[in-house]
Amino acid sequence: MRRPDDHVVVIFGATGDLAKRKLLPGLFHLARAGLLPERYRVVGSAPAQFALDDDDFRRHARDAVAAFGLCEPTGEAWRTFEASLSFGSADPDDPGPLLAKVRAAEDAIGGRPRRLFHLAVPPAAFGSVIKLLGETGLSEGSRVIVEKPFGTDLASARALNDTVHAVFDESRVFRIDHFLGKESVDNILALRFANGLLEPVWNRDHISHVQIDVPETLGLEGRAHFYEETGAFRDMVVTHLIQVLGTVAMEPPVSLDAQRLRDEKAKVFEALRPVDPAHVVRGQYEGYRDEPGVAPDSQTETFAALRLEVDNWRWAGVPFLLRTGKRLAQQRQVITLGFREPPLRMFPTEIAGRDKDRADEIVIDFADPGWIAVRFLAKKPGPAMDLAPAEMTFRYEDSFRLSHGLEGYERLILDAMLGDQSLFTRSDGIERIWEISAPLLKSPPQTQPYAPGSWGPEPAVGELVAPGHWYLPDHRQT
Repeated sequence: MRRPDDHVVVIFGATGDLAKRKLLPGLFHLARAGLLPERYRVVGSAPAQFALDDDDFRRHARDAVAAFGLCEPTGEAWRTFEASLSFGSADPDDPGPLLAKVRAAEDAIGGRPRRLFHLAVPPAAFGSVIKLLGETGLSEGSRVIVEKPFGTDLASARALNDTVHAVFDESRVFRIDHFLGKESVDNILALRFANGLLEPVWNRDHISHVQIDVPETLGLEGRAHFYEETGAFRDMVVTHLIQVLGTVAMEPPVSLDAQRLRDEKAKVFEALRPVDPAHVVRGQYEGYRDEPGVAPDSQTETFAALRLEVDNWRWAGVPFLLRTGKRLAQQRQVITLGFREPPLRMFPTEIAGRDKDRADEIVIDFADPGWIAVRFLAKKPGPAMDLAPAEMTFRYEDSFRLSHGLEGYERLILDAMLGDQSLFTRSDGIERIWEISAPLLKSPPQTQPYAPGSWGPEPAVGELVAPGHWYLPDHRQT
């Protein structure tokens, strides 16, 4: 794999939680793996009231890598990375310290290094940072990584895109979704399109339903202000789950370059029917309103389950069932494709026990490191024709050296430095998803309470998938 050109990477929000947990540890892992440019500098930035000097920023980075990194901040690799770090504060009316640090970083590298700006800042700050980059000339020839959420509805998404496009054309904008950087999500393309065993049956003639299930055991974790303004649908479904749906449902691209891949995903989003509020369950875990910062009469959903339909030739009539929420029974990230019954049944239903044993499924667990299982019915040993569920499982950790893998953010930052937009979302796709979400946002059903540690509000969640069932909870989980 080729290394990126020489770069100055600027992290806005460098003292925040995202930079501490993901960006600084990820950049160091890339450096240690030899995947960063031959010559690079990392400049942290924040408003003046949060400013650090260079030494303080290096200590901050060391603490972040020690706490959240995949490798310890020691040895020559760390000393080299640490020497690349500097910090320059930036306010809309005083960008001088940042400009000075960027120029010093470019002078230290020499030549004409590229610039990559990572906006790890709250959505309210996007506009002012983009404007600052345009007015100072830092945006010229540069690329920008934009964090979610990409708006809160169609109007705000369009306004955000207009703000960004006033300074950066779309070819230089990288809207980041760390789900799309996962090895196990990327492997869906290989699973489908590199295997003649699967692609011919990946359609409505053979698949009865698709589930994308991302339950979380965590609660708010001190993010009440953010969550009250977003909720589970905006936070997870729009940004993550529907993007994964696009990967599962897309047609084969003519090649794996960014334009072709994103064109096929855009076609899936165009084919999505508008969300029917009657096919949505919104829930709120008991005790949510007692959380600090939550309104006592809050209707914010901490749980969302919905049924979507992709109205095209491949998927017409196949329900796509999405579910996510806080304080649920397990922390999982699972895609399940259920296959149709054979047209001629030679085995009595009570023997096959399909509903009970949940056979005839492909299950893709895309939590790192991930695994794929094919579940089917097999004859039990003995004189009678008795059936029992069986499975074949591929595990990443058993088949490959995981030390060669990259965490989602690491992969995506590297792709942005290389200018590869394949795994990043595009403005038209974002706007289309908000467009089909409009009926739900206009008329959301009431939130229903659910117990922490459960699977959401019953019986509504079960009724949403009837006469089928949710793959999770899976008592035979791999």
